[in-house]
Amino acid sequence: MSKYMNVVRFRVKPEFKDVIVSKFAEFERPSGYQMGRLVQTGEFTYCSVGEWDNQESLINARPAMIGFLDSVRHMLEEISPELGVTDPVSGPVVQEQ
Repeated sequence: MSKYMNVVRFRVKPEFKDVIVSKFAEFERPSGYQMGRLVQTGEFTYCSVGEWDNQESLINARPAMIGFLDSVRHMLEEISPELGVTDPVSGPVVQEQ
């Protein structure tokens, strides 16, 4: 089985800009979670990147990730009516350098 990645784009409400980084640092690592990065892409925009042992690890961690999202949802701005407050994607790693 190959490594698996997830990337989540989101926008933080200005009053929570300083809080969101500490909230991500508090996230308890689920089984199969190899590493995570929080990338600031703009003044209030971020991408969370996670690397997993495999797709099954990511699937098994979804309840924990949804719980985490629910705990910070009030800190995030809606991206669009279709997406809500996050724009998540995931897939297998097909090349590494």
